[in-house]
Amino acid sequence: MKKYFLLLLVILVFQSCKNETIPKPKPYLKLQYPEATYVNYNFNCPYTFEISNLATVHLRDNCWLKIEYPHLKATIHITYRSVDNNLNEILTEVEKLTFEHTVKADVINAIPYENFNKKVYGKLYAVEGDVATNIQFRVTDSVKNVLAGALYFYAKPNYDSILPAIKYIEKDIIHLVESLEWKK
Repeated sequence: MKKYFLLLLVILVFQSCKNETIPKPKPYLKLQYPEATYVNYNFNCPYTFEISNLATVHLRDNCWLKIEYPHLKATIHITYRSVDNNLNEILTEVEKLTFEHTVKADVINAIPYENFNKKVYGKLYAVEGDVATNIQFRVTDSVKNVLAGALYFYAKPNYDSILPAIKYIEKDIIHLVESLEWKK
């Protein structure tokens, strides 16, 4: 019995020492964020919109806002400007800030938005690459109001690492723009 056991042990040792390498699948980090519900924010400002209940909203001077996502270490800075026969100047200034990222950006995609019933016209800029702000947007009623926003993370820009968080907040920004209404 000892001979068979010893023989089996020797066979197993030699059998397990082969140099075959088996490729392993590439691992990916799976991040899951909570599902957002949206709350209507109605400030004493010329606009109203809905934003995620997971964000904290701070009203600043001149109807500027800071929308913070503490669990993602991110903030959307929103600026409001009233139009006084200078719409093109304001829109050019906003686009200039976006295209200053072309030095470090890989791609800048502009996604237009129009809602004729609500008189909301805008663009969302998705900036790919290691830049300070990966999403910027601007909306206007083309007569009296312009709202512009930019997403910032409290981290060194590393596009690949923050991409899931960017996509998560991008959905909230799109919802913000789609729910935006100008006050009369």
